[in-house]
Amino acid sequence: MTELFPPAPASVPAHLHDRLVAGAEREGLLDVAYRTVDTPVGTLLLAATPAGLVRVAYGPVPEALSALADKVSPRILHAPGRLDSVARQLDEYFAGTRRSFDVPLDLRLATGFRRAVLDHLPDIAYGRTESYAEVAAAAGSPRAVRAVGTACALNPVPIVVPCHRVVLSNGSMGRYAGGEAAKRTLLTLEAA
Repeated sequence: MTELFPPAPASVPAHLHDRLVAGAEREGLLDVAYRTVDTPVGTLLLAATPAGLVRVAYGPVPEALSALADKVSPRILHAPGRLDSVARQLDEYFAGTRRSFDVPLDLRLATGFRRAVLDHLPDIAYGRTESYAEVAAAAGSPRAVRAVGTACALNPVPIVVPCHRVVLSNGSMGRYAGGEAAKRTLLTLEAA
């Protein structure tokens, strides 16, 4: 599959790409900057608007960028510098030296009850878990257990907003957008 929003080809000098990024930002034409990072749970797409981190995505980058083009803006550019802070904090998290993230978030992709769930998730302490039922109650709708599962599955910024800390009432992991192995890795990292 051809990548719809590829980084600059190696044949394009870095300084020219940097000028393109700077010009697009200066002219207000860069709505979404993105980069990828390699992590212990696979390659992640990071995307940010001027308001903050809008997307952390597992899986195929082209599909995630297409969804951002549809839902946020088609003005997307590989501009890794805008995401240096997020990448650094993810490195620290995976090294075990960071327990929470301190980056601005743009949560426009989550509304209503889903947003209420995402607003609660950072309150689940590092190394701890809560059940879907506990999160539903904390988000104001104790009977909306399935809706919590949907909110976690559609979390636009997993890891940074820790939906991996939500588990089944019996303590088993449950599903995760990044896959069972990724959730296990994250929970194991935090338990260490």
